[in-house]
Amino acid sequence: MKRRNGIVSYSEAELRALREREGSKTDFAALRAKTEEELEADIASDPDWANIPRDWYRDAVLVAPGAKRLLSLRLDQDVVDWFKAQGPGYQTRINAVLRAFMEGRKTAKPVSRKRA
Repeated sequence: MKRRNGIVSYSEAELRALREREGSKTDFAALRAKTEEELEADIASDPDWANIPRDWYRDAVLVAPGAKRLLSLRLDQDVVDWFKAQGPGYQTRINAVLRAFMEGRKTAKPVSRKRA
């Protein structure tokens, strides 16, 4: 088991040993006995899925992480504080926000920059 930034990672062998030692908490027999309608009702009543569109995956895009570049960047203190308050991985989230902005601007008309 490895801990990094509050995230715990297990190897496949560690997960197998854990399952053998503690058993599974999933009642697979009850799950297999459910009808399709019961499964749909369970999903519909799950608050974690309340605002998720049924076909959410259709617009999903696989993003393979590329090489990162180390640089010094000056950001407003309140921006950094807000991202840090969201928990570990704030730099990754900042990168995701910048990427979303970049992707949105790729189809937009370029902004002309006239110097005075």
